Amino acid sequence: MLEQNSKNSIEVFSLTKKFGQFVAVNDVSFSVKKGEIFGFLGANGAGKSTTIRMLCGLLRPSSGKAKVGGYDIVTQSEKVKETIGYMSQKFSLYEDLTVEENIRFFGGVYGLSRPQLKPKISWALEMAGLGGRKKALARDLAVGWKQRLALGCALLHEPRIVFLDEPTGGVDPVSRRKFWDLISRLSESGVTVFVTTHYLDEAEYCHRIMLMHAGSLIAGGSPEDLKDTCLQHPILEVECDEAIKAMELLQMADWVIETSVFGTYLHVSVADEAEGRSRITAALLKNNIVVKRIDRIAASLEDAFLHLIEEKTHPQTGET
Repeated sequence: MLEQNSKNSIEVFSLTKKFGQFVAVNDVSFSVKKGEIFGFLGANGAGKSTTIRMLCGLLRPSSGKAKVGGYDIVTQSEKVKETIGYMSQKFSLYEDLTVEENIRFFGGVYGLSRPQLKPKISWALEMAGLGGRKKALARDLAVGWKQRLALGCALLHEPRIVFLDEPTGGVDPVSRRKFWDLISRLSESGVTVFVTTHYLDEAEYCHRIMLMHAGSLIAGGSPEDLKDTCLQHPILEVECDEAIKAMELLQMADWVIETSVFGTYLHVSVADEAEGRSRITAALLKNNIVVKRIDRIAASLEDAFLHLIEEKTHPQTGET
């Protein structure tokens, strides 16, 4: 049995999900504190959505245990569903219903009476910024508005734990920022927010994150902790001609720790900043690649994630 911990909203122990021989989620364990914004990060196919569906009582695990809101996800799955709000990564509302009709429908699903629902309709419309569009069909809304409406519907019954599965997929940057402002306000009110995303910049808004790769957890902690502990060497951002060719050349150098392409720039990790600048410039000029700029930069979560993936897929071996 899992220990009940009043400080945690979610407790997971050795959770595993197999589909035939394929292991989608492999022996994951973690806990989420009450009122925390908990980010579950990883590339598409990493196992994030499978994990969240198990925690919501929608998918039975192959092995392991978990409690959500104090309820066992297998033996008390209906209680789990009553306790949480859930927003799937696909737009889950009814596109042929109006904004207001969607809110009324989901209010009924959550068992709200007419007197309870009336103020909730006003609240959801205001939260989503759709006060003037309650008669608009859901299918006519921009993606950002649809996502905020879906969040409002997931919160109608005032759950203390909310699962958001890729909530900003396909949403423009401005709408993404507004959506995260809503998430922050939820957390400030004491709601636990469990959010999956493959946008690493969004993880900066989380109190704590877990990085998932190929079904396994590979690291966890606050965004700052991950950057500080994973990346202890200087990172140089290089602006140059032929970035891909430059990366391929630098990857062969034994004095380069790691290198990757970020947009049109290179991020190159080296042991010593001054020596690294000199060697990068010399190596690229030797191959007729013009170096326009080299600046030391602060590590990003994307740098940390790429480092961890490289470490996981190509572990360093040494003699003892």
